[in-house]
Amino acid sequence: MSLEQDVETARQALEAFERACAPITRHFGDTVDVRRLRGDIARVSDDLTLLCGARAYVPPEPFAGVYGDGDDDGWGGAGRTGR
Repeated sequence: MSLEQDVETARQALEAFERACAPITRHFGDTVDVRRLRGDIARVSDDLTLLCGARAYVPPEPFAGVYGDGDDDGWGGAGRTGR
C-alpha cells in the first residue's frame, strides 16, 4: 500500500476507536481520565499528520557542508590530547 493509503487506514481505525469510546466516556462524565482519553485520540491524529509532513519533506542537514564528516575538531575533536 502507498503512504496515503496507510495513513487513511490508520485514520479510519482511529475514528472507529473514537466512536467506540464515546459510549464508555458517557458513563464517567467529564473526568480527568475521559479528558485524557480524548486528548490521546487527538494527539494520535496530530501525530499522523506530523508523520505525513515529515515523510513528505526532510530538511537538509544544516551543517553537513561545514563539518563534512561530522567532526568539527572543536573541544573534543579527533587528534586532541589532554594536557
